[in-house]
Amino acid sequence: MNRELTTPRRVLVFVVGLAAVFGLALAAGSALGPVDTEPVSSAHDDGDAHDDGSVAHDAVPVGLLGGLMSAQDGYRLVLADPRLSPGRDRTLSFTIQGPHGAVTDYDVEHEQRLHLVAVRRDFEGYQHVHPTLADDGTWTTPLDLTAGSWRVFADFSPAGGEPLTLGADLAVPGSAAAAAPQPETRTTTVDGYTVTVAGDLTAGAHAELGLTITRDGVPVTDLQPYLGAYGHLVALREGDLAYLHVHPSGEPGDGTTQAGPEVDFGVEVPSEGAYQLYLDFRHDGVVRTAHLTLPAGPGQEHDEEPGEEQGH
Repeated sequence: MNRELTTPRRVLVFVVGLAAVFGLALAAGSALGPVDTEPVSSAHDDGDAHDDGSVAHDAVPVGLLGGLMSAQDGYRLVLADPRLSPGRDRTLSFTIQGPHGAVTDYDVEHEQRLHLVAVRRDFEGYQHVHPTLADDGTWTTPLDLTAGSWRVFADFSPAGGEPLTLGADLAVPGSAAAAAPQPETRTTTVDGYTVTVAGDLTAGAHAELGLTITRDGVPVTDLQPYLGAYGHLVALREGDLAYLHVHPSGEPGDGTTQAGPEVDFGVEVPSEGAYQLYLDFRHDGVVRTAHLTLPAGPGQEHDEEPGEEQGH
């Protein structure tokens, strides 16, 4: 009987040893990471959209957040080349494919037919640009790219349609050290301008944020309109880079909105977590971007009575 048990025991020892080898190999692969950069598929692109128009992350309706999908409502963002070499003025080409092919007719929103935002996935290299449209529906724009995984967002309204924001991944090969995680940042300086944000974000609740701009300690009271406003704010959620494009309260020339030093925004974020904020503002003929980081705290819980159904 002892001899009969020997063989199974040997098999068991072999299987355990083989599993250990595979485990070590997997751990080594995770630690080393990829040798070359490939496009990273968004966890929410296309197939992860539910039939009711929501996405998997926190069950947030698509309408509240943009850029999680490359295709929505019959439109798709298609990059001509999802892999570009690093460098300055690299040309990005893309089309918006609609029900009848490449879209060539767009509504003008905030003085442009399409707004393109590009950012590396560690939130470095943020750029807000306005591509050029060719007759065949191809958009082109130069971008300054460093090695790493990027996300690009196309913010547009097809003629007569609803506003959409579609996102796509862009790979830029090469070695690059990831930026350190961004702590909460309520004050930042860009080109001698200091931008400070007042207010707090709360998941699922409306928040008022005031962004104050000073230069060398002096309040800036003569901001210039940029795309029809005194400032534009883009918020990106850490983790999946969900996109919110927020415009300020009031408009230049409306008789009540001041040209600084404070630009006010009404913001509603759908979930807890950190949000990267990018404020574009124009002064002395130059558009600058200030980068801040705010956490969103938990919203107030709603206790349902027994038998009560929550509306959707």
